Amino acid sequence: MTRYVLRRLLQLIPVFFGTTFLIYVLVWAVPGDPFSGKCGQTACPSAYIAQMTEKFHLNDNLFVQYLKYLGSLFTGDWGETFNGTSVGELIATSYPITLRLAVIAVVIEALIGLTAGVLTGLRGKGFLDNLVLVSTTFLISLPVFVTAIVLQLALGGNGLGLIEASVSEDPSVGELIVPGLALGSLSMAYVARLARTSIAENRRADYVRTAIAKGQPQSRVVGVHLLRNSVIPVLTFLGTDLGALMGGAIVTEGVFNINGLGGLIFRGIQNRESATVVGVVVLLVLVYLLMSLIVDLLYAVLDPRIRYD
Repeated sequence: MTRYVLRRLLQLIPVFFGTTFLIYVLVWAVPGDPFSGKCGQTACPSAYIAQMTEKFHLNDNLFVQYLKYLGSLFTGDWGETFNGTSVGELIATSYPITLRLAVIAVVIEALIGLTAGVLTGLRGKGFLDNLVLVSTTFLISLPVFVTAIVLQLALGGNGLGLIEASVSEDPSVGELIVPGLALGSLSMAYVARLARTSIAENRRADYVRTAIAKGQPQSRVVGVHLLRNSVIPVLTFLGTDLGALMGGAIVTEGVFNINGLGGLIFRGIQNRESATVVGVVVLLVLVYLLMSLIVDLLYAVLDPRIRYD
């Protein structure tokens, strides 16, 4: 296992450099004045452009710029916005809120999606199976922002009055449950379908029939043998989905006025704050890579047939 962990860590290095370099090039190589977001409708003064060009190393080629950016990043310096605000401080303020929202969304989709998938996979066709199939199809067909707005209208002041239209500046877990439900609704439908299909296939497998033939209790057959192997594709989806939810929270955070990474990256794109956009996306890449490594390591724990050494 130690060799496998080291091998996976080494594999992540070129992935990190490749993705971050691509992001850096795409953000800083956009045609037009890179400082137009600072000066608005008027042209920036020449002295200001010269100062900012020197500050962001724009006289160097893109590869040298990228290396200098990485050098600063490895020392903990995430760069500055055009106004001189530290990008690291902006991320440190916004990141915990988005992480809280994404974790709540993953917990909701895991609990509801897995429960629905396991029940329908075990029982087979029937009313519950049809209900889950219809409801998951409905959720998959709806864009996340529509689900968020519907939940806000139905549960907010114009509906049942259970939630506020906007969350507070530092929202509690309770305030983020409805936004988390909206954010995780699409993935929840996929988790339910993945779990249903995996359970339905594995319950006819030889090792399950053998366990039943040995007279093992049904709870052990399902909990230890069937569920343990069936949950692997679901675990893969959930692991990578945490990174996707953090990046895809822009719309949900906009609907519920959540002051998280989504709003930060949206304002960064709107104002062409390249340092902010690159900093947030690099952070999301790190989250993706970390979650991918954790999911791979959990495979060996869940499936005894997998041996990495």
